[in-house]
Amino acid sequence: MPSTRTPEDIAIHKRNWKFGRNEPAHRWWHGGDPGRTAFFNALSSTFPVGEKFFMTTVRHYRDDAPEALRAQIDDFVYQESMHTREHVFFNKQARDAGYDIRPAEDRAARTIAWAKRRKPVMQLAATCALEHFTATLANAVLSNPEHLAGAKPEAQRMWRWHAIEEIEHKAVAYDTWLHATRKFPRWRRWLGRSFAMAAATVRFHYVIFRNTAGLLEQDGRNDFATWRKLLHYLYVRPGAMRLLVSSAIGYMRPGFHPWQHDDRALVAKALDTLTPPADAELAS
Repeated sequence: MPSTRTPEDIAIHKRNWKFGRNEPAHRWWHGGDPGRTAFFNALSSTFPVGEKFFMTTVRHYRDDAPEALRAQIDDFVYQESMHTREHVFFNKQARDAGYDIRPAEDRAARTIAWAKRRKPVMQLAATCALEHFTATLANAVLSNPEHLAGAKPEAQRMWRWHAIEEIEHKAVAYDTWLHATRKFPRWRRWLGRSFAMAAATVRFHYVIFRNTAGLLEQDGRNDFATWRKLLHYLYVRPGAMRLLVSSAIGYMRPGFHPWQHDDRALVAKALDTLTPPADAELAS
């Protein structure tokens, strides 16, 4: 029977890993393909402001949480702070390669500002939805090497590291939501998270695709041929965005829990093939 709770032996590791510090910036770092590069750059442009929002919304409920959940929230915040730092640097590399990513960052910031006008519990619901997106994309990246095929090795390592940690902490926000809404009727809890997922799905697609289009415009490649190839990559094969849409529907199922899909074995396999940076630090 699928789990409806986080495994008691789940491990959320604190890795202080840095990527690409000695690597030159590459314009089309994803296999020389402008569309794939633009999509991942667009995704990265949202992470610093997005992950700061995630940390704030989850930390809001920390002091009232049970001891075990408090510890997981602390580990979640640590991992997300490392992701923020690495994507700030990754975005700097995009700038060094000649892109103006400020419009993309501003678009993400406006969306987060919109979310911040909601009540804290609905901000948390939005975080749960977006964390489900990142966990879904993480599983896709680690399950199928086609998603990063042809990308520069250091970029692959950074995205795979990020994917590993997104899976490790994929239920922390959701478990915080379950605790924060423990006195809600079941229908209200379901309605709140389903509404947040519907809104997040629409806004995520708008922000990511508008950011992608803006970056492609800077390359002079915002055209039908580029988009046809990119949309095939995203929705057909290997189809990361197709999987994301499917997962959003599954998220709205009554009784859903992130660990109903236990992909710890996938994380372990990925870690076996991911060489840590030379100056890597791992805290217990």
